[in-house]
Amino acid sequence: MNTIIVISVLPIVLLYLGLYKMQKALLPVTVVGLLAALGLAIKQWNYNAVPEYHGMILFNNYSIAFSSIAIISTILILLLSKGYFEKISGHVAEYYAIILFSLTGIIVMVSYYNLTMLFIGIEIMSVSLYILAGIKKNDFASNEAALKYFLMGAFSTGFLLFGITLIYGSTGSFGIEGIQNFILAHPIGADPLLYTGVILIIIGLSFKVGVAPFHFWTPDVYEGSPTLITAFMSTVSKTASFAAFLRLFSACFPVFYSFWTPIFIAIVIITLFVGNITALYQQSFKRMLAYSSISHAGYLLFAILALGASSANSIFVYATAYSIASIIAFGALILVQQETGSDNFDSFNGLAKNNPFLALVLTIAMLSLAGIPLTAGFIGKFFIFNTVLGQSHIWIAAIAVLNAIISIFYYFRVIVAMYFRSAERVQITVPSYYIFVFGLAALATLVIGVYPQFITGLI
Repeated sequence: MNTIIVISVLPIVLLYLGLYKMQKALLPVTVVGLLAALGLAIKQWNYNAVPEYHGMILFNNYSIAFSSIAIISTILILLLSKGYFEKISGHVAEYYAIILFSLTGIIVMVSYYNLTMLFIGIEIMSVSLYILAGIKKNDFASNEAALKYFLMGAFSTGFLLFGITLIYGSTGSFGIEGIQNFILAHPIGADPLLYTGVILIIIGLSFKVGVAPFHFWTPDVYEGSPTLITAFMSTVSKTASFAAFLRLFSACFPVFYSFWTPIFIAIVIITLFVGNITALYQQSFKRMLAYSSISHAGYLLFAILALGASSANSIFVYATAYSIASIIAFGALILVQQETGSDNFDSFNGLAKNNPFLALVLTIAMLSLAGIPLTAGFIGKFFIFNTVLGQSHIWIAAIAVLNAIISIFYYFRVIVAMYFRSAERVQITVPSYYIFVFGLAALATLVIGVYPQFITGLI
């Protein structure tokens, strides 16, 4: 709980720093504050956690693990923000504050033990992201992204709220333990309101994580939002959403697994094919990452579909691998966009000749996202596939492998452009803080790929 308090107070401190024109202190104070919050979270590892505040919050190892990866990813993304927000507006403190408010909602999402806290956490995160998507005031694409995100978020909120309401009406409880006890005590099929509520929650959360056929907002919002904000959306918020998804279904609904399994199977198959096949036809690197994020959401759903003891660890490993690789990809895109003014694949032509380090780390990121061995992405996919095969979903695993092969083609497009195509270009200046983030993320990708015990088995 101390982690939530620190991250909630930190934005207020930043706003005061902005008020007194202490712009240079914003990033250092933010990083130090987040490191303090991370330390407080890790301090509670293996602590005998119990629900707090009348059963509203449970900060156990599960919550700590996902909170930690969310905080670390946020730190890495914010380190890429030096000089970024200054080009958009003079009120830089507000952007840092909104990002941290969103992170507060994310920590609540991975720590909830009551459906009201889940709803509150999602709304804190979402409202902040609506604002961040449209921070480029005179940019039509950014404003359109914010509006689309807001409208689709409103739909998902409605589904989620009505689903929670029906579950409460059926079980008489918002608490995870109360819902769990009711379902165990009553025979399957006793109350159709409960099943309707589960379906509505699946729809609402599917909107939030951007899986097909509820993915309509994802490509346009990711493309129109500022690249740094897109990186935050596709990594930190997506990881938290799946953590919240899994906690609800693993704790409350395993009894009628056979009821919601066909729904998830349909969503997974549609998501994988829509995400991967559509990504093949994109000419924009940023839009390709948007569609690939849809396909990665499909892989993450496997861990919920094959609900079991290893599901939490599978999501954690996969989300970690996806997050660190995506941060490299979006960071490299920011630098290339600043030089060329474009995010097309052609903008990366000949990059390896003048910027071998940048090309190397981006290659590692693409290999990891494609699931190539000796990278964290391969370990993530291995855990996901192993979880699915453990539940005898062999034909679904075969579909996933097919789609993984498809993804290799569009991830390798940027590698081919960097190493095998030439272009007249100047050397891109890579700031020292970018070098630090890229080097750390690339090293983590390789370490996890070669020595997966580094993070596996934590949860």
